[in-house]
Amino acid sequence: MISKAYKYYIKSAQTRDARTFDVIIIGSGTGGMSAASFLAQAGKRVLLLEQHNVLGGFTHTFERTGYVWDVGLHYVGQVHIEGTVLNKVFRYISKDKLKWAPLDDIYDRAVFGNEEYEFPRGRENLKAKLKEYFPNEKDKISIDKYFSLLDETKNLGSGYYIEKILPPFLSNIFGNFLRRSTLKFSDKTTLEVLRGITDNSKLIGVLTVRYGDFGLEPSKSSFYMHALLVNHYMEGAAYPVGGASKLAECIVPIIEESGGVALTQAEVREIIVENNRAIGVSMKDGEAFYAKTIVSATGIVSTYSRLLAKGVSKRHELDKLIGELEPATSHAGLYVGIKESSTKLKLQKCNYWIFPQQYDHDRGRAEYKDFNSTIPVSFVSFPWAKDPLAEKTHPGRSTAEVVILVPYDWFKKWENTNWQKRGEEYKALKEELARQMFEQLYRVAPQLKGKIDYYEVSTPLSTRHFSLHAQGEIYGIAHSPQRFRQKFLRVHTPVTNLFLSGQDVMTASIAGGTMAGLLCASTILKKHLLWTVNKTIK
Repeated sequence: MISKAYKYYIKSAQTRDARTFDVIIIGSGTGGMSAASFLAQAGKRVLLLEQHNVLGGFTHTFERTGYVWDVGLHYVGQVHIEGTVLNKVFRYISKDKLKWAPLDDIYDRAVFGNEEYEFPRGRENLKAKLKEYFPNEKDKISIDKYFSLLDETKNLGSGYYIEKILPPFLSNIFGNFLRRSTLKFSDKTTLEVLRGITDNSKLIGVLTVRYGDFGLEPSKSSFYMHALLVNHYMEGAAYPVGGASKLAECIVPIIEESGGVALTQAEVREIIVENNRAIGVSMKDGEAFYAKTIVSATGIVSTYSRLLAKGVSKRHELDKLIGELEPATSHAGLYVGIKESSTKLKLQKCNYWIFPQQYDHDRGRAEYKDFNSTIPVSFVSFPWAKDPLAEKTHPGRSTAEVVILVPYDWFKKWENTNWQKRGEEYKALKEELARQMFEQLYRVAPQLKGKIDYYEVSTPLSTRHFSLHAQGEIYGIAHSPQRFRQKFLRVHTPVTNLFLSGQDVMTASIAGGTMAGLLCASTILKKHLLWTVNKTIK
């Protein structure tokens, strides 16, 4: 157990003083945990509340018949490289206890029909590999232009993110100036920018294979999000030693050291607001906790539409604001257990992006109209191949995962049913999804045929059940050009002492949520925490 039981704490905390904290954080994803660690290390007594029965948000793991799978942390860039901001931040929030194992030097592989493209770590290595695949002189020039654009976005500076933590009155004065260099890239779609440097649709298809990492195809996604992602993985990626759940295991003791508590099965019904000031939270069972500062790391839509009273939302016209946002794409997952080691099966420490024999990702998504259509993109990984401890802790076993992007509307007819009790038609649908995802898995790991010991399928309704996101959107808000124009996606809210953290404040990904926690804690403490991190972590 890495958290105290909610019911046990309620019984033991009979007085209001025992239920009063410096900070209450709703949601234990990376945005919540990161903020909690920073605040606890600054001496704040933190209450971290998670409605699921396990901490971690999309970094949590689940177990079936001796197998363990991650649900959202598949790989993270930069954390394995000493001196990078992310390496220092993760070392700080875990007090140097979270370790990372690098993936293979070829950390991503893209498969189009029978053609495979490797993505090696290192800027020059990747550029050289792309030119090897596309040797035409015109294409080489386009590739050079592409890397120049990546460099330009990388060197934009931090003005866009500084604006997110400014008090509203300062944001009104300086906000447009701080944001303008980023908006130059975020206002354009990925496809629009790439078509400006090449007319080779095959090259564009290869350059955008990882659009599934934020769930939006090239014609709809912001080029800035694409560039952030590519730069993030430029030097490869890593996986937590011991698995994704190690992040929560490292941070909970830090919360407890400052007198704080992390509770699971603790669903917040509403944020208590008096005279436009957040003072606490009321729980689903009618209990309440209190604090001078409240942080919601559950996503901006969930916060403004579900956790705030309608009167509060209406007063600040929050319903109109979130009405301008589109949810990110939903997904389905296949979780596989095999009674044979990763080493024996020769499973790679990399990820596979699998496509049909065509390079137009927008066309692939548009033609994916029902369950019988060709799957436009599949993500395949082998968690225990990435984790160097897995063969010691689970000898003779290995795991695999397949993730596909699916429209939420396909599952809407079952949204009012209960988890694991959705009926025979739903079960049959999951079996069909499993069959299709196994086909994708066997394209890159045919040696697994006949060796499957266990498998399970999740749908957007599974994500909706555990995360309370209305459409099971693992990436929060869609990363379109419009998203980056929204000034209200920031740490401050119109309610005094209520702050936001998580990937909606920054961008999708484990890194985005973690850095949002740093911004949130910096705002609350009125302290430059990145300076603190750099000073502490040598």
